[in-house]
Amino acid sequence: MPRGSSPRSRARQSRSGCSCCCGGPLGKPSRLRVGLEELADGLGPDAYWRQRTWKRVAVIAAGPFTNIVFAIVVLAIVYMIGIPDGASRRVEKVSPNSPAAHAGLRPGDEIVAVNLQPTTTFKQVSEALRSSKGKPVIVSIRRPPGKYIELPPEKTIKQNGYYIYGFQPAGVVYKRYDPATAIGLAGKDTWEVTKGIATSLASIVQGPGRKQVSSPVGIVDVSSQAVKTDYRDYLEILALISLSLALLNLLPLLPLDGGHIAFSLIEGIRGRSVGRAVYERVSAVGIALVLLMFFVGLSNDIGRIGGG
Repeated sequence: MPRGSSPRSRARQSRSGCSCCCGGPLGKPSRLRVGLEELADGLGPDAYWRQRTWKRVAVIAAGPFTNIVFAIVVLAIVYMIGIPDGASRRVEKVSPNSPAAHAGLRPGDEIVAVNLQPTTTFKQVSEALRSSKGKPVIVSIRRPPGKYIELPPEKTIKQNGYYIYGFQPAGVVYKRYDPATAIGLAGKDTWEVTKGIATSLASIVQGPGRKQVSSPVGIVDVSSQAVKTDYRDYLEILALISLSLALLNLLPLLPLDGGHIAFSLIEGIRGRSVGRAVYERVSAVGIALVLLMFFVGLSNDIGRIGGG
């Protein structure tokens, strides 16, 4: 009887005719049995390395694909919640001694036309006033509870290179989209961001490209600032982080998913596996490059946060 086993331990005959000892107080025979079962699973017909190339690539790509889908879903939610679509036509504040004050414009008024031309957005109001070039303008308003008033003509004044009327709009108008349109716009944004990130990665060896690399320190700093400003900004940053992780993970470097995909394709073309020594060497290079990118990003974040 081996040292450390109890009298209750007994040999059990396996189906293959081999006997094994189990039930010891230290659990070593049980762990050995579990290890043998795991080894048998790894050598079985359903083992990952025995699968066809496309199946292995699909399994590896599932992670980055999930990150991309998550980014699209988050951006679509932002579009459905509403994105800024310019300032409101409603007046929040009227500057003293301004053309608006002289004409009788009041806080709460909504500008509906300039020079009898209907305006549906603040951008149209602003462009109409700036294009007046100091000539008298007639501003039509809707005053609560809904009274339509046409204000007397007043000349716009030039300030900081622009002709102004002298009022401040009330807040920002948000435009909401239906789910189908939101998903389409989110997909378009994802593609544009992907091209931008790919360009940044391609130029990382240059000075300007290196300055765009960030580490988890910078991500946390930017995210915390976004939370304080607007939850929409935070959601957009969250989507950007998820998309960046997906693209970074798809780089053809071991041990990243992109490296495993590349080696799976190479093995599929060659018809045989790549040697372990090659895996180890390529993995060492990949890990070194990933660590280099991390320290470059950390250095950039320290410089930005520290004001350097």
